Amino acid sequence: TTGKILTTEWVDGERLDKSSKGDVTILCSIAMNTYLTMMLETGTLHCDPHPGNLLRTTDGKLCILDWGMVTRLSPDLQVTLIEHMAHLTSADYGEVPRDLLRLGFIPESKADLIEDSGIVEVLADIYGAWTGGGGAAAVNVNKVIAQLQDLTEKNGNLFQIPPYFAYIAKSFSVLEGIGLSNDDKYSIINECLPYVSKRLLTDQSERTGGALSTFIFGPEKNNIDTRIVDYDRVEQLVSGFSDYSLSASGANLGQDKPRTVLVEELSDQILDLLASEEETPLQTIFIEQLAKIISSTSRSLWTELRERSGRLPTGRTFLGTIVDPLGIFQTSPVIMVNEMDQKTIDTTRNLIALFQEQAQLSNNAAFDTSTLTNEEVMEISTKLVQKVWERRSGIMMTSNRLARKLLQITADMLEKGDREGRASSSRGEDVDDVVIRSDGRIHTESSDTSRGTSERLRSARQILAAVERGDEVSVGNIPSKKEEAASDPYPLQ
Repeated sequence: TTGKILTTEWVDGERLDKSSKGDVTILCSIAMNTYLTMMLETGTLHCDPHPGNLLRTTDGKLCILDWGMVTRLSPDLQVTLIEHMAHLTSADYGEVPRDLLRLGFIPESKADLIEDSGIVEVLADIYGAWTGGGGAAAVNVNKVIAQLQDLTEKNGNLFQIPPYFAYIAKSFSVLEGIGLSNDDKYSIINECLPYVSKRLLTDQSERTGGALSTFIFGPEKNNIDTRIVDYDRVEQLVSGFSDYSLSASGANLGQDKPRTVLVEELSDQILDLLASEEETPLQTIFIEQLAKIISSTSRSLWTELRERSGRLPTGRTFLGTIVDPLGIFQTSPVIMVNEMDQKTIDTTRNLIALFQEQAQLSNNAAFDTSTLTNEEVMEISTKLVQKVWERRSGIMMTSNRLARKLLQITADMLEKGDREGRASSSRGEDVDDVVIRSDGRIHTESSDTSRGTSERLRSARQILAAVERGDEVSVGNIPSKKEEAASDPYPLQ
């Protein structure tokens, strides 16, 4: 006897590739998300998805038969594949060669040839044509062969096929074939976007967070102070996540849910993504970008209000003179609008338009509030209040992180303005040399640590330090230099 038994059951249906039903393309998308989930989440991949093993059941569902052949993928390989797919779907082909090295397609002994081998240009041609749809038929095979032969002549046999890849290739080539049989412009790379979007937005691992930064910032991902989300990339991500959510909910298959349930599920998704107690890669980026938007918008509004108030004979604005009669803040970066602010504001306008467009184009009834009944409004309001109360701890933590980021931005701007002011006023004088050390902060070589620090900067940095410690903040209480040296975590040196 044994504690485990194998059971089977008869499933009524027809082969997916031979079905004439109108939902076959939707079921192909569901199959793609299913296989990506197996490969990149569960780590156990069904390796025999020939057309006879993929059925459309009589009630319009997908059935996968014959689980006699499976392969397992390690967590490290799963994350590397996610990174690779993020680079492909966002057309970051410059990152692909390094992905191929990590995935085992390029031997370690050939790693030094990646940058100058011309492989980026070749792969950009292949993936670019493939992304356009039509499968392998859309790729100029003769051109690809000639390019690969040229690479081989220059660098020897640059590529190898890792053992695990044969099973993955078989699975996804069958899925692509079925997709092409129903849509001659089917693109398997584009079909990966919904799952990749969902995974990038919800995964909390550090490496996936890096892939998310690559996806939405592109080459500027490492310039944290100046990076602003790329609109086109965010549009890809939002559209992909929306498509995945619709597919997972069954809305595309006509499995309608009450609008109150849809709103509840949507609010859960938003709160899970942005108001979690533990800071996630997405939340870090969201807070950083939101703080920049608030900071830039505030400066822009203040500038507009000053200009509208009119100018005095002295040349200064009326409102600026009332608020700052001595002109102390007249040239401070805290209130002066710069090119980065304008770029941030323009991007914000584009993002607002994007979300409005997505709401209008979506088939999700959760976005259509114009036809809600009074009963639905009451039920939704009650549930939303309850959810906000249940998530109050995460919401408060997220708010505190945003406040700290805003204070950090203000302190950095004051430091920048103070540094530029010292440089401007000390031309021709013997002053301390300003250097940037390995911690990325500004220091002076003088032993007098108080010379280079203005009252505004000391105050802002002490407020930031108090917030980070969780102390009560008194804005008007500027500590002495001795107290500052003992408590300031980032002293100027």
